[in-house]
Order: sequence, then C-alpha cells, then structure tokens
Amino acid sequence: MSAFFPRFGLLAAASFLAFSGPALAAPPRVVASVAPVHSLVATVTEGVSVPYLLLRGGASPHSYSLNPSDSRALSEAGMIVWVGEGLEAFLRKPLASLGAHARIVELQDVDGMTLLPRRDGGVWAEAKGRHAAEDRGDRGHAHREAHDHGNVDPHLWLDTGNAARILDAVASTLAQLDPDNAARYRANAAAGRTRLTELSQEIAEMLLPVRSRPFIVFHDAWQYFEREFGLAAAGSIALSPERKPGARRLVEIRDRIRDAKVVCVFSEPQFSPALVETVIRGTSARSASLDPLGAALLPGPEHYGRMMRALAADLLSCLRRDRR
Repeated sequence: MSAFFPRFGLLAAASFLAFSGPALAAPPRVVASVAPVHSLVATVTEGVSVPYLLLRGGASPHSYSLNPSDSRALSEAGMIVWVGEGLEAFLRKPLASLGAHARIVELQDVDGMTLLPRRDGGVWAEAKGRHAAEDRGDRGHAHREAHDHGNVDPHLWLDTGNAARILDAVASTLAQLDPDNAARYRANAAAGRTRLTELSQEIAEMLLPVRSRPFIVFHDAWQYFEREFGLAAAGSIALSPERKPGARRLVEIRDRIRDAKVVCVFSEPQFSPALVETVIRGTSARSASLDPLGAALLPGPEHYGRMMRALAADLLSCLRRDRR
C-alpha cells in the first residue's frame, strides 16, 4: 500500500504535463521614458504587465541621468518606448548599449504621427483658434510635418490624435513580441482610443470660453495642445529649457505681454518660476503653472487623462478670470 502513493504521484504528474500543453512565455518587460508615454503604454499592457517608468516625479527629460535601477531595467527590457533624441537626449547612448537587444519604439518615427516643427524665436504671431475644428476633423493632413528630427517639437503626446497612434504602435509591436497576449493588447488599445476621443471633446468644450485669450509659456512645450484646442499662445520666455534667456529676451517678452494684452504667463514645475515673476512685474498679467509631464500625478493607465484634464483646468482657471 505504501508503494501506491509514490507511483500514483508520478502518474498524476505525467497526466498533468500531457494535458496542460506548452507553458506560456512571460510577457516582454517594457520600459517607457516619460510619464505620459508610460501611461499610454500601461493602457495597452493593463492586465498583462506593468511597464517601467524612467523619469519619475519632477525630473526633466532635458537634464536627466540614469540611475542603477534604470540601467538594469533597460538591460532587461524586451521593448523600450521613447519620443526621440529631441526630448530624451540622455537615452541615445544607453539605447545603443543597454537596450541593444530590445525592440526600440521611437515615437517620432511612428507612421501617421503628427509632427510639428520647432517655432523660431520666443514671440509668435497671435493665435485665433482658427485651426481647431479642422485639426479635430483631419489630424493627419491639417498639420505641417517636420521630417528633420532635429527640428521637431518633441512634445507630441499633448495631441490626443498622436496619443491614439501611440496606443496603436505599442499594441502592434507587443502583439509581435508576445502573440499569446496579442488580443488583449489590441482590445486595450481600442478601448483607450475611445476614451481619447471622449477626452478631446471634453477638453474642447471646457476651453471654448477662453480660446481667444492670449498667454505666454515658460518654454515652447504646448504647441500640440494649442493646435488641437485652438488656443491663443503668444510666445515663450525661454527658447529652450537648457538656456536662460538674456535681458533682451525678457524685455521683448514684457513688451509682448503689454502689446498683446496677455492674460497669463505660465511657469513649469520642472524649472524655477523666478523668470516668470520677473517678466510679469509691473504688468496686469497673472502667473500660474502648467505641467506637460503631470509630475504630481501617480503613474499608470489613468495618468494621461488626468494630466490633460489638469492642463485644461489650469489654463481655464487663469484665463477666464476678469483682468485686474
């Protein structure tokens, strides 16, 4: 009797292996560079895996350095999603070494992505919101594309149409790398696209009362958002986050505030607000903060929608108040 149980155990194990089929491969480890992109990737992988986020909190992609955990994540990744060298220049060399065996998705190269050229100078022609309706109806053709990546405005996730293309690109790539979960990836992307359409309509209605009110930003990070929702941005204080503007630029911006009757000047949490306070001193403009990365929000699938709604709410709050 005592010999029966070991024999039975071996037979049971053999039967289980015979009928269980081949084991499913583990899903690929995915790394994303910045929080809004990570959120879109997490939307696609929800229920399968959780992607690794490189830049957390208030870190700026313009000046970030990898830590040991980041380097390990890149070396173990099966897929890495980044915008491109115009935003995350710190990733250029690590991707060539640490990420050499991963599938690299550079969003600036995704088919159908709307790319806008960097704007020259810190003062732009006053916007009138004239392109918003056309853009929402025909995103692929209404925008001028910038094929030279050195001239591309890299903040492309701030257009919900681009966000939808990111979902599709991530789902398509993951379906190739992980066929066992392909249906889940594609279903998640489809549900995400529906939510993005609703999000765009919601924000457009929210910002409709302030579309004609001019404002100035710290650096030119908002072109995609402005274009989609027809906003009247009038200029930026800094030509780039890496270079502080000189005295001549600050005088030019202050003149612009007066001449264009600018309502608000926006800082960013990744950079010191001191320059904003300098340029609005002695004018009727107010100051507030806009965050293109959603640094104060928890990362994850819900991050993107919350970030975009927060941007719209911050713009509305500052622009709709009566001038002093």
